[in-house]
Amino acid sequence: MRIGELSSRTGVSRRLLRYYEERGLVQSQRSGGGQRVYTEEHVRRVTLVRTFLAAGMSSRAISEIIPCMAAPSLRLSQRASETMTNERGRLTFVIDTVSQARIVLDELIAENTRYQETMVEAPATYLTPGPERDPSQFRVRPAAPSTVRPGPRWPAQSAG
Repeated sequence: MRIGELSSRTGVSRRLLRYYEERGLVQSQRSGGGQRVYTEEHVRRVTLVRTFLAAGMSSRAISEIIPCMAAPSLRLSQRASETMTNERGRLTFVIDTVSQARIVLDELIAENTRYQETMVEAPATYLTPGPERDPSQFRVRPAAPSTVRPGPRWPAQSAG
């Protein structure tokens, strides 16, 4: 298939597909006329790249993993293993942080719902002083150290 078909099947613009190729994330074959030619494997590869990018992985990290999948070797496998371990640690940290934020939002939503219910029952009470909420109740607490296992380069990884 040509770049236009790959673009329509993956939802990724032609320009972005060319960028992926420049970064080593996707490698095309060339036709006799010099046009890029892609296969079904490229559809799967572009989908995987998009998934990794959506998860916050850098194109550099992805480019270290991709060669191991395309043409495995011991050296590439060792490098990819380190990168994957670091990225897994980073994702675990992000997931734990987002989970804590969701817990806090659930608490705030419940409190807000209770407030609204009291306002519906007694709308004139909004001028009456009530107990103050301790804001520390809603502070995001870091996940327990045993659940966060960032890779050795986290958080000092470079973006890009």
